[in-house]
Amino acid sequence: MRSMGRAFLVLGTALVVANGAHAQGAHEARRAYFEAVAGHFGLPPNEVTILADWEIAPDEIPAVLFVAGQAGVSPEALVALRRAGLSWGELVVRYRISASALHVPVRDQAPAGALQDAYDRYRSTPVGEWSGIRLRHEEVVALVNVRVIAETLGMSAEEVIGRTGSVGSYVELFAQLSR
Repeated sequence: MRSMGRAFLVLGTALVVANGAHAQGAHEARRAYFEAVAGHFGLPPNEVTILADWEIAPDEIPAVLFVAGQAGVSPEALVALRRAGLSWGELVVRYRISASALHVPVRDQAPAGALQDAYDRYRSTPVGEWSGIRLRHEEVVALVNVRVIAETLGMSAEEVIGRTGSVGSYVELFAQLSR
């Protein structure tokens, strides 16, 4: 009975240590992702960290900065609108940001993973009519993240898009691809 108690104690300790290591790894991945996002947009890393403190998902921070830059509005205003319930699809329409500004070039026959529907719409619409393409919330977030990650890591967009379905977040994807 005592050996069973010791086994539970050892197993419990191992789980606590493993969870602590995972949390530390997740914190480091988030820090590295924020630094990459900050570098991409020419900001100090602490400004990106401040955005994260405003209760917006880390994956959405590149979208905040991209749309703010394209629309000439403050990131704070965009975060307030997101918190009020507007999607990124609605925000790019509101600020007249065309689907062409969000487009990340890939070969026509390249698989587009989670962005397949968006790329099908791009491919079936003449470039001059891309302003009529309506992107969904998750497509805006994904397109901006693919651009940021590919340019930051010096990879092709196709390489990044090909891995989008393998992880739960762009923070995790950046961590995987930067190893």
